[in-house]
Amino acid sequence: MRNGWISFAAAGKEAAPALPRWKLLIVDDDQAVHDGTRFALGRFTLNGRRLEFLGAHSGAEGFRMLQEHPDTAVVLLDVVMESEDAGLRLARRIRTDLGNDLVRIILRTGQPGQAPEHKVVVDYDINDYKAKTELTAERLFTALTAALRSYEQLRRLDDTRRGLELIVSASADLFSRRSLQRLAAGVLLQLNALLELEAAGIVVVRESAGAAHSVLARLGTFAGPGTGALDFDTLFRRFGEDSARVLHQDGLTHLFLRTEGGSEFLVVLDNPRDLSAAQISLLTVFSAKLAIAFDNARLHGEVVAANEALEGRVLRRTLELATANARLEAQGAQLRRVNNFKNEILGTIAHDLKNPLGVIMGRAEMLRTLAEQGADAEPICRQTDHIREAAARLTRILDRSLSDAMADAMDIVIEARPADLGGIVARTAEMARPLAEAKRQALEVAVEPDLEARCDPDRIAEAIENLVGNAVKYTPAGGRIRVTAGRRDGEVFAAVADSGPGLRPEDVARLFGRFQRLSAQPTGGESATGLGLSIVRKIADLHGGRIEAVEHGELGGAAFTLILPPDRAIEPGAPAPTGRENL
Repeated sequence: MRNGWISFAAAGKEAAPALPRWKLLIVDDDQAVHDGTRFALGRFTLNGRRLEFLGAHSGAEGFRMLQEHPDTAVVLLDVVMESEDAGLRLARRIRTDLGNDLVRIILRTGQPGQAPEHKVVVDYDINDYKAKTELTAERLFTALTAALRSYEQLRRLDDTRRGLELIVSASADLFSRRSLQRLAAGVLLQLNALLELEAAGIVVVRESAGAAHSVLARLGTFAGPGTGALDFDTLFRRFGEDSARVLHQDGLTHLFLRTEGGSEFLVVLDNPRDLSAAQISLLTVFSAKLAIAFDNARLHGEVVAANEALEGRVLRRTLELATANARLEAQGAQLRRVNNFKNEILGTIAHDLKNPLGVIMGRAEMLRTLAEQGADAEPICRQTDHIREAAARLTRILDRSLSDAMADAMDIVIEARPADLGGIVARTAEMARPLAEAKRQALEVAVEPDLEARCDPDRIAEAIENLVGNAVKYTPAGGRIRVTAGRRDGEVFAAVADSGPGLRPEDVARLFGRFQRLSAQPTGGESATGLGLSIVRKIADLHGGRIEAVEHGELGGAAFTLILPPDRAIEPGAPAPTGRENL
């Protein structure tokens, strides 16, 4: 331990050699050649690295050894083994099948004429060609030294190429999440190539002084559990106090850099050799450029995160707007329904008030006539009762219309209770008699006795009044109108028939529509809103019943029948439930 921090490389070198050995593969079918080569090169050393001998006795075995040891530096290859060209075939497979362009191949042959040197070197990518008879220990030493140096230079170039590829890839992939990690891995390979080291190192980052650190990339011996021996917090503190950015100590090279954004990066490389002045200068310049690269990568990550957050907010806002639009659309539809219902209520009121007002005006005119003639009090009282009843029903119609206007059109209720359906029909028809007599029409009323039903008396009276009023309106002067009520097949009904022109086929399709005027015209100049039959049908529907129409009924004109279902009929003497029903 020095200066308060632990050297990972110093601890690791106690159990392993400082540098790995050069791998030398001997491919020859003569065991004596193997033994002689091992003896001649047993003490060979280059750049502090000794040899690791690998052996194969055939081309096929040599190919398998290279598959298992792709980092082999040099191959001493015999030509004639299991076949006359086994060595040449192996050389070609090394370059083509394995794609290994780094390994140096030295061809050793005992029959130079069997494999001409010029042809072999060109066609098979052989790096050196030696006859066994001329390959003394000294020449073998020289040839191996040249091959190993060539291999080392190629390895450095290949490490540089791979480092540049990773850095270029990190730059091109700057918009991906892992760009910072890939940039760190590329930096490790580039630094190892620049310092002529094996690929071993680690990159650590912390966001600010005093914050926790995290590892971005690690290679070689630093990829194992031994990195726990490094005290990164102490290292960060030391560089924070020291102005130096490059430090070599205890077999480790440290490179520290702080970005403009405040992030701190520490690169540790396994390097047993001291740094030269040129290397220190190169690393200093490289660290300055590297700080900018790391800052750009970090800023890009922040931009990506900000974009993702913005996209999330836009998506949420879009959903909120869509929800608001849907709510506005629903409110608009509701307003349209309310407006349509308002129009219907106004039309209904305008239509329904005309009949009671007509009765009131007719009775008032009769009272005036009776008074002028000095009639008895009894006829006057009778007409007064009609006026009072019409006025009361007019008041109920207004109250009911206002109540309906406060609710949705599909939520109208009726007040169902046992009622004398025959009496309702008879009284309503009698109220229209003055209008019929004014047009010299014969109004006939025939109602079965004890005809009771569970219904809303005001609504039923409104329906009968519309049917009778239409009959009076469309029947010519001097015509006939018949109003009946009774039982049929368990149901109760009220029917109105007249001797008018009847209905045409084109009238039937739109008979019960709102604001629909039919082909027949009023015979006394009366006005028509086109709402009467639609109101009758609605009242029938509310009671669970139906309205039937005949184009030409018993009197020759139109005939309408309002039918209530069996559950509405009350047999004479039977009790019936009462109450308010939502239909």
